[in-house]
Amino acid sequence: MILRYNALETPDPRDWLDADESERLDAVIRHHKVEPEELPNEHMHASIHVVVENQFALGNETPVAAAIQRLMSEGLDRHDAVHAVGAVLSAYLWSIMRDPNESVAENWSEKYFDEVRELTVEKWYEEFGDDD
Repeated sequence: MILRYNALETPDPRDWLDADESERLDAVIRHHKVEPEELPNEHMHASIHVVVENQFALGNETPVAAAIQRLMSEGLDRHDAVHAVGAVLSAYLWSIMRDPNESVAENWSEKYFDEVRELTVEKWYEEFGDDD
């Protein structure tokens, strides 16, 4: 069975987590080829989607599912809500790669999850410059 993905629809958590990581990545890449976006690096973009969807599929184990639901209630479609959480994740990853000894590297996942809990559409627009 080929895993299907549509960022506008919530994947079945069991199917998503049962799939191999490479299947998840391939599914996201296929989705973005059908719904073309201008992406500087499709594999990096898809990887961020996969991480966010993995966290979403874990339900209450992370704050991601609640954040995506909250962002959607504030007016984002699901794909943009995934991008908003992905932007927070990307910012943390970039900071750690830039300076792995920086204080952000210490307990970064806790800090990341705290920021996800506080994420709003307004904050996303302000911090990450999306003005659509």
